[in-house]
Amino acid sequence: MSSAEVEISRTKAWLMAARPQTLPAAAAPVIVGTGLAVHEGVFAPLPAVMAFVGAALIQIGTNFANDYYDAVKGADTDDREGFTRVTQSGLISPEQVKLATLVTFALAILTGTYLVYVGGVPILVVGLVSVFCGWAYTGGPYPLGYHGLGDLFVFVFFGLIAVTGTYYVQAAAVLAEPLSTTIPAGTVTREAIAASLPVAGLSTAILVVNNVRDKETDAEAGKRTLAVRLGYRASRLEFTALFALAYVVPLWFWLGADFGLGVLLPLVTLPYAAMIARTIWTRTDGEALNPALEQTGKLLAVYALCFAGGLVVL
Repeated sequence: MSSAEVEISRTKAWLMAARPQTLPAAAAPVIVGTGLAVHEGVFAPLPAVMAFVGAALIQIGTNFANDYYDAVKGADTDDREGFTRVTQSGLISPEQVKLATLVTFALAILTGTYLVYVGGVPILVVGLVSVFCGWAYTGGPYPLGYHGLGDLFVFVFFGLIAVTGTYYVQAAAVLAEPLSTTIPAGTVTREAIAASLPVAGLSTAILVVNNVRDKETDAEAGKRTLAVRLGYRASRLEFTALFALAYVVPLWFWLGADFGLGVLLPLVTLPYAAMIARTIWTRTDGEALNPALEQTGKLLAVYALCFAGGLVVL
């Protein structure tokens, strides 16, 4: 094999470990938070860009940590129906994946220094807790994903905190002095919190699909995800509730918060959501759920663009 072929194969292996198909979960909160910031007149481009870079690094670092710890703890086996894991398959050594995890989280912290300057102590606390929980999702003495807390982690950090935090750093850049020690007035609003709920719901739904697919192998490995604890029916009900949340929130913005008709634009994705839900309710195999996993990520991305666009236009 030539050196070029080796390099290409290693590049592909690192892309597999980074799981770029999960990046909609990092981009969607920034898109929605920025759309709301534009609507409210507090848009600040540099904080928005840095918020995305930080979120993407935390997402990738979490993916690296998940790949590494699932392999060394025996949760990833040859029987698993999901996408190839580079540590378990031997494509990249465990030591290299672990180092990549540490470097990626360190870069996330470095990126966050600018956001701390803009947003002050609240962003420092949120950023450090986010990085810690990204590692603790599968690492540490009490890995969140192994004890049924993964869904809550994603809902809070890739939904509530990510959207509200994106709005916060932009509003703080416009309305407050740098290095604030408290939360400045007007930087955390009920609209920002409400706007975070659809992103939280759809991001968590991605994890539900993943865990429904892996339910049997996770149970055998002792990985007590929420799907393992609840079973197929309750997990499907959770999935449906998360989707329902995403489509109720725009109605609240229109009827309860006096926003224009543009906020209803995400409803155009309902047929696509219904197609995905049908798969989740009828299948458990990787042949069906691997595409459903990617489709849910695409739904999150399109929904976020529609929601943000509706906020900006009307």
